[in-house]
Amino acid sequence: MSEIIKYLSVRFQTTNKTYTFSTTDLSIKNGDAVVVETQRGLEYARVIAEPFDKPNVEFEIKQIVRKATEEDLEQFKQNLRDSVSARDICQEESDKLQLGMNILSAEYTLDRTKITFIYLADNRVDFRELLKVLASIFRCRIDLRQVGTRDKAKMVSGIGPCGRELCCAKYISEFDRISINMAKNQLLALNIQKLSGQCGNLMCCLKYEDEAYKELRNGLPKMNAVVEYEGEKYRLTSMNVIARTCKLENHEHAIYLTLDDLKNYGKYQTVNKEEDIEVKEEVDE
Repeated sequence: MSEIIKYLSVRFQTTNKTYTFSTTDLSIKNGDAVVVETQRGLEYARVIAEPFDKPNVEFEIKQIVRKATEEDLEQFKQNLRDSVSARDICQEESDKLQLGMNILSAEYTLDRTKITFIYLADNRVDFRELLKVLASIFRCRIDLRQVGTRDKAKMVSGIGPCGRELCCAKYISEFDRISINMAKNQLLALNIQKLSGQCGNLMCCLKYEDEAYKELRNGLPKMNAVVEYEGEKYRLTSMNVIARTCKLENHEHAIYLTLDDLKNYGKYQTVNKEEDIEVKEEVDE
């Protein structure tokens, strides 16, 4: 009689990413601590959902090694304590070799056969000499892994301009590509300082509403396009795709339209640099 296999979603303390493992131990349930084998070695993780049937994937799913014991938990806690001093030692040795590395963290595998150092650096680092020094100190396999500024912000965390914890630290498991075009699509002022997160790159939240704005702006002219409406030419100077309104201006008039009126009754073209439409200057009183 074949054994019943169930599948579990587990998460490691150092990442928000969820991984799937299989098990024949039907006593393992949501919230239990388990020991699993990853590419780095044996690691301590926690089950975050009830067991489920086999997911529809083609790749091989590894089995959970065992349900974690009290000894595993104590070892995990000891590793966390030791990783702080390990990080400091790595930083000290790196500074001696003048490698320009900022060591962000150190992570032991559960059985302490390997330690991974996460670091930030402006350029590629030749750390061969550092590897030799660290191997002689820790007497185990050493892995040095370089990350970017977005990864650092995820690890350190903080409060964003919205007043909430950084999205990358809270729940984002993989970074999307963020471009300045997303800010343009949402008609935001192109102030790089205001559009940048704590990592110094464009904020991840620019992507959240990007598809919605693309859909809302579909078929509409670009900002500053020349628009002919009721026989007069205007420049499109303002547009609010949420309120569905826009503003057209020339040297004589400023008119407000709904975007539906603009699409149905306006004739427009892409911005023509040779054609100059004067816009009256508004001065705050």
